[in-house]
Amino acid sequence: MKAVILAAGKGTRMKELTDELPKPMLPVHGKPILEHILTGLLSAGIREVFIVTGYKAGVLENHFGDGQQWGARIVYGRQFVQDGTGKAPEVARDFVGSDNFLLTYGDILVRPQPYGQMIDRFGEGQFSGVITVIASQDVTKGGLNLVDETFCLKRVVEKPTLEQLDKLRQEGWLMPNQPVWYNAGIYIFRPSLFEFTARLQKSPRGEYELTDAVNGLLSAGHKLAGFEIEGPWVDVRDPATLAKLQSPKAPTVN
Repeated sequence: MKAVILAAGKGTRMKELTDELPKPMLPVHGKPILEHILTGLLSAGIREVFIVTGYKAGVLENHFGDGQQWGARIVYGRQFVQDGTGKAPEVARDFVGSDNFLLTYGDILVRPQPYGQMIDRFGEGQFSGVITVIASQDVTKGGLNLVDETFCLKRVVEKPTLEQLDKLRQEGWLMPNQPVWYNAGIYIFRPSLFEFTARLQKSPRGEYELTDAVNGLLSAGHKLAGFEIEGPWVDVRDPATLAKLQSPKAPTVN
């Protein structure tokens, strides 16, 4: 199992905090966000890592080098046009080759355990991937995952409006007193993902969406397992979230 980390963006919501550092390099408890992620991947036995860089790429690449310090092999590739999460993984296509890979955004923090648990879930069946989810999040700000009785993915709706959510309830996709699953931003894929990222068209938001490629996999008959991340999960989306992480009372992700 290889890993691909998407770390090309500036993180404009961080305002002046990213004037000198790319968002994944902002410190949490004395270490860059991305270093916490790398530590978790290593704990799952992953030793080959590709980091997609872009904004202030040199800062990130100089910090991690070739990965030898961490007992890993780290390779980099630049996403020169940052036009959405759907095209970003393609930068790593040659690195992935014929191997399966764990894909994560460079600003999602969890404890180390879920990475290995995801790999275990992937091995439970003939899956083309694993999609992580969490409950109790505002799905209008991310991806809504709809699953079946075996906790496999049926459909992803990107940033649904309140009107769309009402329609999904009327159609029976969302049931009363059942969890609403929010896309947690960490995945496992087979290389077949790239067949579908290559076909992407820009969404109404003007970006290539990874969730559109996921729905393409489902439409083609690929089976994607769901996996609920339990314990701390943090999307380091803004300065307030970052500040909360620095609090002694914050849930640990180490």
